[in-house]
Amino acid sequence: MPGHPRVRTEQGIIEGRLLRGNAVFRGISYAQPPVGALRFAAPVPVAPWDGVRPAVEFGPPPPQSGPGPKADPSPATDWLTLNVWTPDPATTGLPVLVWLCCGGYMAGTAADPMTDPTALADAGIVVVSVQCRMGAEGFALLDGVPSNRGLLDQIAALEWVQRNIASFGGGPTRVTIAGTSGGAGSVAALLAIPRARSLFHRAITHSVPGLHCTPALAEKVTATLANRLGVTPTAQGLSAVAPQRLADEVTALCLDMPSYRERWGRLAHLGIVVCPVIDGELLADTPWAALTDGRAEGIDLLVGHTRDEFRLFSATMGVRGTFTDDDARTAMEVFAPRPDGPDGYRRAHPDAGPEELVEIVYSDATFRMPSLLLAEANTVAGGSTFLFELCYATEQFGACHSMDVPLAFGTLDSPTGRLLFGDRPTSDAVALSHELQQTWVRFITAGQPGWPRYSTDQRATRVLATPSTTAPYPEEKSRRIWHGHPPAPFTLA
Repeated sequence: MPGHPRVRTEQGIIEGRLLRGNAVFRGISYAQPPVGALRFAAPVPVAPWDGVRPAVEFGPPPPQSGPGPKADPSPATDWLTLNVWTPDPATTGLPVLVWLCCGGYMAGTAADPMTDPTALADAGIVVVSVQCRMGAEGFALLDGVPSNRGLLDQIAALEWVQRNIASFGGGPTRVTIAGTSGGAGSVAALLAIPRARSLFHRAITHSVPGLHCTPALAEKVTATLANRLGVTPTAQGLSAVAPQRLADEVTALCLDMPSYRERWGRLAHLGIVVCPVIDGELLADTPWAALTDGRAEGIDLLVGHTRDEFRLFSATMGVRGTFTDDDARTAMEVFAPRPDGPDGYRRAHPDAGPEELVEIVYSDATFRMPSLLLAEANTVAGGSTFLFELCYATEQFGACHSMDVPLAFGTLDSPTGRLLFGDRPTSDAVALSHELQQTWVRFITAGQPGWPRYSTDQRATRVLATPSTTAPYPEEKSRRIWHGHPPAPFTLA
């Protein structure tokens, strides 16, 4: 393989480079920049070109929102790009992993060292990482333009993969899509979109969020954003606002969400401004309902969550250890499923203090129960489902949200990996990383991660710890509380 490998795509020839034994192609545009006349429009294909285009640098990150860490803004607007790592573009039929970069539906970039896929490519997998529109660019509900544009971008990228991945050595019929947090929610949504289902064959979700909006709530959010910016709540009005300025206002609104709790209910309690909208068109229902009601077929699905999902947020926001009885009561009243409501949690955890209750309720409502209930819905729909819970814990963060990502990618030395595992990861952490990597490789390659399928009677779950075990689902108390209560779209309070 030459030091500057070339591949002919449908649009033209691109030239990448050889990195650590793999051919790597970066910053490949799968759609035109969504600015100017194309802003808030459905993705538009890239025109063919003559000659050879370099593909050695990541594309610029989409505008980033949210209070957490974000990629630095870029003046460039070619956000809709993807990247390909391949062991050998001259071969055929290799398994393909498509990673969706979409944290919280508001931030994420393919250039994040935490998701460097070198170890997976070394294992014989073609890896594609995809950037899409997020925040208001991708999910604000606006009259006259498509809703859920971030999901439309992901579909356009998957269509590009189907047309082009054979040129990189990948098999179009061996595509697994994967993501964490908002990326996992995107994977779940794609399960429920008929147009998308023929574009992939397996799916991996880490920490699925139960985040969807009704149009009524999404319209109010858009109106509020527009009012804060002094424009009309339309595509034309918001088009007058620079993309990064709009993203910054989304961040400001996230921080101001406590003042909207009486009007926006559960959405405001999570500090999330925009998310996929149940629009009755692209996304007719939540993935849990679509799978359970027979409107979507089951699939080979690897789904997991961490034990202490909420710990990352309480620790990084500096509020861990400060929760009161009032905080616990509010958490249960807002998020505990009815009819039992707070009583269900109090009966299940009679000796728990406010700190423990807040952590349990928020972990359940945000990621643990949406993940579990997706596993159950996919099983009901006839899919082969494999469930895991990460229980390996560090002193500061426990087994927190996103800890499984550097473990799966083998990037414990990335900035996020060092934050979570320290500059010198323990031998247990390294061994667990190897186990989760191999789990992914086995599932992507053959659909079997190495433990029995999840069933609604046995509930076999891989408990990732030191040592790891296979056991009935560990969060049985929470499962019983949430049984029969899949995440419903957020709506006006």
